[in-house]
Amino acid sequence: MTALTAPAATSAGPVHGGPRLTRWLLRLHRPALIVWTVLVLLGSALLLWLAGPLTDAAAEGWRQYNACGMTPRCTYDQDAILLHKSTYDYLTAGMVGLPFVVAAWAGAALTGRELESGTAQLAWTQGISPTRWLALHTAVPAVAITAGTSLLVVLHRRAWSAAQGRVDTGKPWHDVWTFHANGPTTVALALAGLAVGVLAGLLRRRTLPALLLGLALAAGVWGTAQQLMPHLWPAVTEVTGLDKGYGHLYSGIQADHGLVTAGGAHIPEPECYAATSDGCDKAFERLGAVGYYSTYHPASHYWPLQLTTGAFVLGVAGLCTATSFWLLRHRTATPPLADGRRAPRRSRTAKRATA
Repeated sequence: MTALTAPAATSAGPVHGGPRLTRWLLRLHRPALIVWTVLVLLGSALLLWLAGPLTDAAAEGWRQYNACGMTPRCTYDQDAILLHKSTYDYLTAGMVGLPFVVAAWAGAALTGRELESGTAQLAWTQGISPTRWLALHTAVPAVAITAGTSLLVVLHRRAWSAAQGRVDTGKPWHDVWTFHANGPTTVALALAGLAVGVLAGLLRRRTLPALLLGLALAAGVWGTAQQLMPHLWPAVTEVTGLDKGYGHLYSGIQADHGLVTAGGAHIPEPECYAATSDGCDKAFERLGAVGYYSTYHPASHYWPLQLTTGAFVLGVAGLCTATSFWLLRHRTATPPLADGRRAPRRSRTAKRATA
């Protein structure tokens, strides 16, 4: 592990003051700020369009379709239905992808490129300590990301709610992408994307490797949160008899399912290749099963799941942020000299230049 250079402030005019530091960072990353603003405004406009005219047109199309019944050659507005469905799917997928975009940018441009090009080291010569530099690079983007994603989440939930009970192709609340795009987990995941991206930039210190590592870490956080989500809040268990047919019918997020024995034990459900459900029931009876059990989260668990999952993701983001500060302090630390002073340590780039 090589140390980064943290030179003393020069007489070229040190930078002081929080507002001035913020303006400096915004000027440095102005293109990213412009792109983010355009994305938020464009997404907001499309979500408003989806919640209003598109939903109204699709609802009318479904009313026409349902009124047709068995009437042959009945006409209805199929284009409006398909346009609503595709627009919703694309916008929802885009919101789910925001944490990955943030992670890629944070790793590649926010920290990785600045360390690779020497911009960070130059800032440290202008009166900005490495710790303050990192705090600024974490706090300012976090504010913009929180504001932008929060607005998009509110508008997405409005668009989703407008279609409920009116558009037959509307997604249920427990659809994976809809679940996240409708609630604060999207904001938490975007902030986690920022945290892992910053950490990736500090670890790799080069643009492309930091980008790839940031994407990988963001995918890991997203996947882990998705796997843990059903187990972060107590679920509901329903039991049905074998004579009631296939018992794993539920409307919600599944946590577990299987067979119930006469003693009340829960056992895994084996694969059944019988041609009829009666054949499977008889095979299960030979195993001692008397019914099915389904452990799942109903619609009433939406907000508990959102809050617990969001808290978990924010905890991961906080851990990654703390690791970033520790790593930067460790790499910019200087060993003490015999007289108690600290001598500057050269970075790998500086060592190659003097070789």
